[in-house]
Amino acid sequence: MSGETDLRKLIQGMKPELNPGEYVYCLAESKEHALSLDPLFYFLEKEGVTVILQKEKADSMGIPYPMTCAWITLTVHSSLEAVGLTAAVSRSLTDAGISCNIVAAFYHDHIFIPVKDADRAMRVLLELTKHDQ
Repeated sequence: MSGETDLRKLIQGMKPELNPGEYVYCLAESKEHALSLDPLFYFLEKEGVTVILQKEKADSMGIPYPMTCAWITLTVHSSLEAVGLTAAVSRSLTDAGISCNIVAAFYHDHIFIPVKDADRAMRVLLELTKHDQ
């Protein structure tokens, strides 16, 4: 269960998948508050608690957020020790003028990009898998 570490194999096999829905980054008052929101993700920072929620949930609870994101999962099982995958992905998206926020989980890397750029980001990532062969 250690995942792939070879960068060439990771890029060729990343198979980006656009998840349904819209997501937002928000701040929670505490870890307990974050957990009560049933977040997709939360992270404790010294300045506060960051959560990623479905946009509908944030809207229904009146929680403010700076932007609305689409969520892309790189479905390749990447090792936490792999070197270069997030750099290659962010570089490709940067070259296309697309902002990205990458969250690494145990099995996969997840990319949050502005909703308006979702289709273009998918094209960029699919093109990256072809160019690295």
